[in-house]
Amino acid sequence: MQTTLSTILPDRLSTILSRLDDTVATRLEELRIRESKPLEVNYDGRYAFVTPLGGLTMSPTESYQPSKEDCMKLLDIVTNHSLYSFEEELRRGYITVRGGHRIGIAGRVVLDRGHVKLLRDISGFNIRLAREVRGAADRVIRSLIDPASDTVHHTLVVSPPQCGKTTLIRDLARIISEGSWPGLTGQSVQERGLKVGIVDERSEIAASVAGVPTFDVGPRTDVLDACPKAEGMMMMIRSLSPQVLIVDEIGRKEDAEAIQEAMHAGIRVIATAHGQDIDDVKRRPGLAPLFEAGVFRRYVVLRGVGHQRSYHLYDRDGRSLQSMYGKAASVR
Repeated sequence: MQTTLSTILPDRLSTILSRLDDTVATRLEELRIRESKPLEVNYDGRYAFVTPLGGLTMSPTESYQPSKEDCMKLLDIVTNHSLYSFEEELRRGYITVRGGHRIGIAGRVVLDRGHVKLLRDISGFNIRLAREVRGAADRVIRSLIDPASDTVHHTLVVSPPQCGKTTLIRDLARIISEGSWPGLTGQSVQERGLKVGIVDERSEIAASVAGVPTFDVGPRTDVLDACPKAEGMMMMIRSLSPQVLIVDEIGRKEDAEAIQEAMHAGIRVIATAHGQDIDDVKRRPGLAPLFEAGVFRRYVVLRGVGHQRSYHLYDRDGRSLQSMYGKAASVR
């Protein structure tokens, strides 16, 4: 189990999970901790419950069942002993911790005029593990290059959760920023490197700590951490002059408007969205203007379970460019 993960778990849970077999621990994708329910791990596209001795079982009655105290201690740790200072995160239903791990939260919702104000009586946690994988984008970068402009095409990455969107765009940021992509007009690697801007609303792409990325996103990359996507993109346009703008999980009307502003400013955009395929994303009302305008020149659709992922690439008209299969480079 990763050291950064063990530091956020209460002692009892940390001890149990430290006993997992290495073949499971190294492939963990999610930990699900529910009060008085079986402790669950998801790994390599499979799930199992965890016994008090760190073994795996499919029997709920043989599993360790986290207590109310376990859940209260976990919440205390991940909120740095101050629930009040994490009100906004609790309202959104997740907290991102050091290392880029996102912790989804379940409990009783408190409403204010029909809108979610916060969560309380928290009794469930889904810890999604982030991993940095250099080379995750090696198989797709060549298809995203725009040789006429010595840059990259406007690109949308589409996949269901846990198929590798975030890991892919993190590595794209590194490659584009370094200039370590295939040469186009004979420039050196240093000459090919572009200024990259990342709006990292959930602190998952760069895993910044105190504003400094802990994942390698490249030497010419600026990050706006914990910043709402639409507002962050406009801040990037006004003050940081990126040549390529990278943003994760778009979906709202404001996101689409900010992306169009960036494109009109001559900035190339790489974004991700949840969906099984391109048609799924096209049906989202907030993103319709982007498809009506035909702004994306490349689509990357990720699919697969466990450590086998497939990458399907399409042009702006939905024509297939290539499909690639192989060992997964990511867990999310």
